Amino acid sequence: MRDFGEQVGRLLVGHETIELSGDVGAGKTTFVKGLAQGLDITDEIQSPSFTISRVYEGRDDIVLAHYDFYRLGEAGVLSEDIQEAMADRHTVTVIEWADIVADNLPADRLRIRFTVISENERALDIDGASEITKGLSC
Repeated sequence: MRDFGEQVGRLLVGHETIELSGDVGAGKTTFVKGLAQGLDITDEIQSPSFTISRVYEGRDDIVLAHYDFYRLGEAGVLSEDIQEAMADRHTVTVIEWADIVADNLPADRLRIRFTVISENERALDIDGASEITKGLSC
Protein backbone atom coordinates (compact mmCIF):
# COMPACT_ATOMS: atom_id res chain seq x y z
CA MET A 1 0.00 0.00 0.00
CA ARG A 2 2.85 2.32 0.86
CA ASP A 3 4.54 1.75 -2.53
CA PHE A 4 1.30 2.49 -4.35
CA GLY A 5 0.88 5.68 -2.32
CA GLU A 6 4.40 6.75 -3.24
CA GLN A 7 3.64 6.12 -6.91
CA VAL A 8 0.56 8.35 -6.67
CA GLY A 9 2.52 11.01 -4.76
CA ARG A 10 5.13 11.24 -7.52
CA LEU A 11 2.36 12.14 -9.99
CA LEU A 12 0.86 14.97 -7.93
CA VAL A 13 1.52 18.63 -8.72
CA GLY A 14 -0.86 20.35 -6.28
CA HIS A 15 -4.57 21.24 -6.41
CA GLU A 16 -5.68 17.59 -6.25
CA THR A 17 -8.29 16.13 -3.92
CA ILE A 18 -8.15 12.48 -2.90
CA GLU A 19 -10.98 10.74 -1.03
CA LEU A 20 -10.04 7.57 0.85
CA SER A 21 -12.62 5.12 2.17
CA GLY A 22 -12.51 1.69 3.76
CA ASP A 23 -12.73 -0.01 7.11
CA VAL A 24 -10.48 0.84 10.04
CA GLY A 25 -7.12 -0.82 9.42
CA ALA A 26 -7.65 -1.16 5.67
CA GLY A 27 -4.49 0.79 4.80
CA LYS A 28 -5.62 4.37 4.28
CA THR A 29 -2.98 5.98 6.51
CA THR A 30 -0.30 3.61 5.18
CA PHE A 31 -1.22 4.81 1.69
CA VAL A 32 -0.88 8.44 2.85
CA LYS A 33 2.57 7.68 4.29
CA GLY A 34 3.63 6.46 0.84
CA LEU A 35 1.96 9.43 -0.83
CA ALA A 36 4.00 11.72 1.44
CA GLN A 37 7.18 9.91 0.38
CA GLY A 38 6.21 10.58 -3.23
CA LEU A 39 5.88 14.26 -2.35
CA ASP A 40 9.35 14.19 -0.71
CA ILE A 41 7.91 14.93 2.72
CA THR A 42 10.42 13.97 5.40
CA ASP A 43 8.19 14.53 8.45
CA GLU A 44 6.76 11.48 10.18
CA ILE A 45 3.22 11.01 8.91
CA GLN A 46 0.71 10.32 11.67
CA SER A 47 -2.96 9.52 11.42
CA PRO A 48 -5.06 12.61 12.10
CA SER A 49 -7.80 10.51 13.73
CA PHE A 50 -7.61 12.51 16.96
CA THR A 51 -6.33 15.84 15.66
CA ILE A 52 -8.71 15.73 12.66
CA SER A 53 -6.12 17.31 10.34
CA ARG A 54 -2.40 17.49 9.76
CA VAL A 55 -0.44 19.57 7.26
CA TYR A 56 2.97 18.77 5.78
CA GLU A 57 5.26 20.56 3.32
CA GLY A 58 6.74 18.69 0.37
CA ARG A 59 8.62 19.25 -2.87
CA ASP A 60 8.01 22.19 -5.19
CA ASP A 61 6.00 24.11 -2.56
CA ILE A 62 3.36 21.37 -2.49
CA VAL A 63 1.44 21.11 0.78
CA LEU A 64 -0.24 17.89 1.91
CA ALA A 65 -3.41 18.55 3.94
CA HIS A 66 -4.55 15.25 5.49
CA TYR A 67 -8.01 15.07 7.12
CA ASP A 68 -9.66 12.20 8.98
CA PHE A 69 -13.34 12.63 9.89
CA TYR A 70 -13.85 9.21 11.47
CA ARG A 71 -14.81 10.66 14.86
CA LEU A 72 -16.95 13.55 13.61
CA GLY A 73 -20.69 13.63 13.07
CA GLU A 74 -20.44 16.82 11.04
CA ALA A 75 -17.59 18.87 9.59
CA GLY A 76 -18.69 22.20 11.08
CA VAL A 77 -16.01 24.87 10.80
CA LEU A 78 -13.66 22.36 9.16
CA SER A 79 -15.78 22.62 6.00
CA GLU A 80 -14.29 26.07 5.44
CA ASP A 81 -10.78 24.78 6.12
CA ILE A 82 -11.23 22.02 3.55
CA GLN A 83 -12.64 24.43 0.98
CA GLU A 84 -9.56 26.64 1.39
CA ALA A 85 -7.22 23.65 1.07
CA MET A 86 -8.99 22.37 -2.05
CA ALA A 87 -8.91 25.83 -3.64
CA ASP A 88 -5.17 26.28 -3.09
CA ARG A 89 -3.19 25.36 -6.21
CA HIS A 90 -0.24 24.13 -4.13
CA THR A 91 -2.24 21.84 -1.84
CA VAL A 92 -2.97 18.14 -2.18
CA THR A 93 -6.04 17.48 -0.01
CA VAL A 94 -6.52 13.93 1.27
CA ILE A 95 -9.70 13.10 3.18
CA GLU A 96 -10.44 9.89 5.07
CA TRP A 97 -14.05 9.17 6.05
CA ALA A 98 -15.27 11.96 3.75
CA ASP A 99 -19.00 11.15 3.93
CA ILE A 100 -19.79 14.28 5.96
CA VAL A 101 -18.21 16.59 3.36
CA ALA A 102 -18.87 14.53 0.20
CA ASP A 103 -21.31 17.09 -1.20
CA ASN A 104 -18.57 19.74 -1.10
CA LEU A 105 -15.85 17.69 -2.80
CA PRO A 106 -14.93 18.36 -6.43
CA ALA A 107 -16.36 15.97 -9.01
CA ASP A 108 -12.88 15.38 -10.44
CA ARG A 109 -11.43 14.04 -7.19
CA LEU A 110 -9.55 10.77 -7.02
CA ARG A 111 -11.55 8.22 -5.03
CA ILE A 112 -9.85 5.14 -3.61
CA ARG A 113 -11.78 2.49 -1.70
CA PHE A 114 -9.71 0.04 0.35
CA THR A 115 -11.13 -3.44 0.99
CA VAL A 116 -9.45 -5.92 3.32
CA ILE A 117 -9.06 -9.30 1.62
CA SER A 118 -6.81 -10.86 4.25
CA GLU A 119 -4.33 -9.70 6.88
CA ASN A 120 -1.73 -8.87 4.22
CA GLU A 121 -3.89 -8.30 1.15
CA ARG A 122 -6.06 -5.38 0.08
CA ALA A 123 -8.21 -4.69 -2.95
CA LEU A 124 -8.46 -1.14 -4.29
CA ASP A 125 -11.33 0.39 -6.23
CA ILE A 126 -9.99 3.52 -7.94
CA ASP A 127 -12.23 6.07 -9.63
CA GLY A 128 -11.97 9.59 -10.99
CA ALA A 129 -9.11 12.03 -11.59
CA SER A 130 -8.09 10.52 -14.92
CA GLU A 131 -5.04 12.81 -15.15
CA ILE A 132 -3.64 10.98 -12.11
CA THR A 133 -4.88 7.46 -12.80
CA LYS A 134 -3.54 7.32 -16.36
CA GLY A 135 -0.01 7.56 -14.93
CA LEU A 136 -0.48 4.66 -12.51
CA SER A 137 0.62 1.08 -12.95
CA CYS A 138 -1.10 -1.37 -10.61
